[in-house]
Amino acid sequence: MTEYSIEADRPWFSSWPEGVPRTLDYPSMPLYGLLTAAAAKWPGSTAFACGKQSFSYRELDDVTDRLAAGLHSLGVTSGNTVVLLLPNGLDFVVAYYGILKAGCTVTAVNPLSRQTELRHALSDSGATILITCNDHYSVVKEAQPGTSLKTVVLADGGEAPGTVSLRSMLESSTGEPPRPSIDPEKDVAVVVYTGGTTGLPKGVMLTHSNLIANAMQNAAWFGWSHEDRIIGVLPFCHSWGGCACLNSPIWSGAEVIIVPHFQAGELLATIERERATVMYGAASMFNSLVNSPDVSRYNLSGLRYVKSGAMPISPEIADRWQRLTGVTMVLGYGLSEASPETHNSPPGKIIPGTIGVPGIDTDARIVDEETGRVALPTGQRGELVVKGPQVMKGYLNRFEDTREALRDGWLHTGDLAVMDESGYFRILDRKKETIKYKGHTIAPAEVEAVLYEHSAVRECAVVARPDDLAGEIPKAYVVLKAGSTATATELIEVCAERVSPYKRIREVEFIDEIPKTPVGKLLRSVLRDRERA
Repeated sequence: MTEYSIEADRPWFSSWPEGVPRTLDYPSMPLYGLLTAAAAKWPGSTAFACGKQSFSYRELDDVTDRLAAGLHSLGVTSGNTVVLLLPNGLDFVVAYYGILKAGCTVTAVNPLSRQTELRHALSDSGATILITCNDHYSVVKEAQPGTSLKTVVLADGGEAPGTVSLRSMLESSTGEPPRPSIDPEKDVAVVVYTGGTTGLPKGVMLTHSNLIANAMQNAAWFGWSHEDRIIGVLPFCHSWGGCACLNSPIWSGAEVIIVPHFQAGELLATIERERATVMYGAASMFNSLVNSPDVSRYNLSGLRYVKSGAMPISPEIADRWQRLTGVTMVLGYGLSEASPETHNSPPGKIIPGTIGVPGIDTDARIVDEETGRVALPTGQRGELVVKGPQVMKGYLNRFEDTREALRDGWLHTGDLAVMDESGYFRILDRKKETIKYKGHTIAPAEVEAVLYEHSAVRECAVVARPDDLAGEIPKAYVVLKAGSTATATELIEVCAERVSPYKRIREVEFIDEIPKTPVGKLLRSVLRDRERA
């Protein structure tokens, strides 16, 4: 791939936030070193709070030491993998850092996983120990046969036959746990499974250095400090939740207010009551919030900013959020393979419809989507590729997939995008989700943006429907706002008026909910598979 000059080919530096460095000095240490350092610097400060329970940094450092020692007493050794199947909560935080202190790899699995999905994660990771809770134990029992799983640790006081109680293990564990030797650049700290939009989910291997880099990049870009109070509503099992709700707050000495489940009214009340300063969430979450009758009832002025990611957010929703709350919404982009953040809006220089500019120590280019080799000029559509210290080591047990994704040091995201003359990037769509109509390529997100302009549309997803004559035609799945009405003909006409003839939708189906990943990305693949079936 062509080499570039620093300024001429990286125009985003002209939009760089004042005071934000272009590079950071990353410490060479294990990921749990963030917690050890925070406990030394802010021992009595609250680290995580969930309901009426909380841990100070000193308490969290101590309890994770005891868990690490307890895991070693169960026969865990450095380099082993421990599967973590828990919802957002203090138990997740303790297990996450306790596993790391034991010198093991955390394999975070979505707690909503079904038997087949969990069995795949167990088999793929080779884990012998899993930490979960009673609510998910039945799924574990169903998934366990045929895997290497030998020990199940229950975190919430349950003690089913053949399981180990986490509480008992912590109470009986004493002494300093062993400190295994860790190479931060090479050793994998966390494996996160992708949403599995095509085939079986892939395990993304993130090293200690990857995760520390992204934690520091996020904190430095937005000026996080010991004074911040972070809303922990993103799923902790996801790479974005791991960065924004675990590692980045600990690096900053901030407090995380854990929100176990998203419910619009309860979340808004929590923000007001706790005087939260920062909240990250998927675009779909903000869509629900602006459509909630409670959004204007609460004082959200403590928020310095909120950040929308995981999927493109319509300018209309972002504008409504800011008008209703007075709180700035910044935009961003990332993917699990990059720990996950790569792009952010420069505060004060937010351009609606974009994902902002590449972050600290992060490079990005638009390349030819067919070959992936030729860098394209400003304004030309192609595949987004990124490079930086947060980019994954590779996919677990997937050599060919790794070689396809990581080429010459660049991560090929699979997202189609353009860069403007100021260095701002705009995501057009996924390569594999584009629609081919009579040879024309249609980006679903473009058509969805038009549908969102209709006052009755709450959510929508445009997918390809197979067609004998055209190859594929665009079909829209639409969720209407409560109390609103619209006809399929009306929505088809709205699109026909605003997009090229070949891009207009040909069919509309009204449904109750758009399928999404745990972090809120639209699962167009589910709807596309429905059409193909």
